[in-house]
Amino acid sequence: MPKTPQALEAQHLLQTYARYPLLLERGKGCWLFDERGKKYLDLLGGIGVSMLGHGHPRIVKAVREQSARALHVSNLYYHPYQGPLAARLAKLSGLDRVFICNSGTEAWEAALKLARLYGAKTSPEKYRFVSLENSFHGRTMGAVATTGQTKYRQPYEPSMPGVDFVPFNDVAALRAAVNDNTCGICLEVIQGEGGINEVQADFLTAARQLADRHGALLILDEIQCGLGRTGRWFGYQNHGVMPDIVTTAKPLAAGFPLGAMMASEKAAQAMTPGMHGTTFGGGPLGCRLALEFLDVMEKDRLLAHIKKVGGRFHRHLEKLKKKYPVIKEVRGRGLMLAAELSVNGRPYVDAGMKEGLLFNSTHDTVLRFLPPYIISEAQVDLAAETLDRIFASVV
Repeated sequence: MPKTPQALEAQHLLQTYARYPLLLERGKGCWLFDERGKKYLDLLGGIGVSMLGHGHPRIVKAVREQSARALHVSNLYYHPYQGPLAARLAKLSGLDRVFICNSGTEAWEAALKLARLYGAKTSPEKYRFVSLENSFHGRTMGAVATTGQTKYRQPYEPSMPGVDFVPFNDVAALRAAVNDNTCGICLEVIQGEGGINEVQADFLTAARQLADRHGALLILDEIQCGLGRTGRWFGYQNHGVMPDIVTTAKPLAAGFPLGAMMASEKAAQAMTPGMHGTTFGGGPLGCRLALEFLDVMEKDRLLAHIKKVGGRFHRHLEKLKKKYPVIKEVRGRGLMLAAELSVNGRPYVDAGMKEGLLFNSTHDTVLRFLPPYIISEAQVDLAAETLDRIFASVV
């Protein structure tokens, strides 16, 4: 008898994932289906990736058409989509230059390298980064070095030197840490893996002022909270602070791997041809899908929809908080929401799967909800009703 996919993974796959016990075969809209045909309302969206849902007709059409034309041509040559995508991202972010890559962590690596180059123009000592405690920036060595959680850094030490960490939203600590040897101040506008924590406006403003004062770059990680998640294209646009560098990825190509770093002209001038690159990043399929994603976002007015349904979902969670004392706090903005519990969240995630509701738990006690942007008010109501049953049943 042939082995199951699960058994083959257990035997041959590098054991980097503690998977949930689901084998998902297909999806449609906001629904996913397992191998037995059971359907699940997707409140996680591939961890913030599948934001047009599953099987969106424009994405399916673009994949079919482009796969018959050219999947890859390399960055030695032009193709019809990378330039238009860079122009769109520059316009949406308010920045000038764009580097297109494969993932969020690659975008973050590009940002760190650009900041080091920028600092080196002033002084060989201007190489230090200031990052936040509880932050998460990815899995590569540079990203891990700037991640403010020991559990991600310690196994790989010694890590990249020159990184200082300050407490979240602590303006005084930030001022004490940034100096003339700082090349970059690294912030997530909303910490995602860290538990859906949003930086305060005064902290973000102080970071901008300190970057200007000390000739450093303000680098914002919007890999999870960017590209519409909060109801604006980027989270910093909720606070009126302009960064020097922004990284984004997750929903950019509607499920296909694609990331981007946007930079001001001032910062971008530190990078010259040959100093950075990517084999697969910015290929014709990924860039075309990203343009389709942005077109759908604008055509269907999804930013306004995200604010509306996100507010509805937030109100539902607040009602559940009043009803169930195990919920300590409800946080988030738009369709990036969380319920922090006073107990471990895994039993609630497991109960959700049994009830046909998919979400996850981060930081052990925080239930995280990142549903597709196309989720309807009726589906949000269904999710709230199901969560009500889950909180009533898990003891």
